[in-house]
Amino acid sequence: MAKIYVYPAVFEPNENGVLTVTFPDLPGCITEGDTPAEALAMAQEAMGLHLYGSEKDGDPIPAPSIPSNHLIHDDAADGTFISLVTTNTALISREIQNRYVRKTVTLPHWMNVEAEALGLNFSQTLQAAIREKLQYSLRERLEAEKNAL
Repeated sequence: MAKIYVYPAVFEPNENGVLTVTFPDLPGCITEGDTPAEALAMAQEAMGLHLYGSEKDGDPIPAPSIPSNHLIHDDAADGTFISLVTTNTALISREIQNRYVRKTVTLPHWMNVEAEALGLNFSQTLQAAIREKLQYSLRERLEAEKNAL
């Protein structure tokens, strides 16, 4: 159930000038950044991973609060502000699903020598063989991902 989410976030500067970002509606979702732009980028990533995990685990997704000053606690530092943060869990899902995983492969010595002599790319060869074995073409995969967005 990947989709686009928009939640209010509280950006609070600490004594070192770093902005700590929290989400009142998403307990445990916290990040920080040295600049407002970095803090926003980090907030999008943190919120996206938090919500992706909730979707994947079947946990309920809370409704976002209406942004207002009541989201800022009374003892917040000067310069604390609220901003809406947007994320797309379909993009996060695609990124996670398409990340590369390192595998160790055991081959007979003669096969390794012959393959290296031909300049074979072991990763590409293994991917092609597995794709063929799974009967799942790259084109079908890309089409499925495109339809998921």
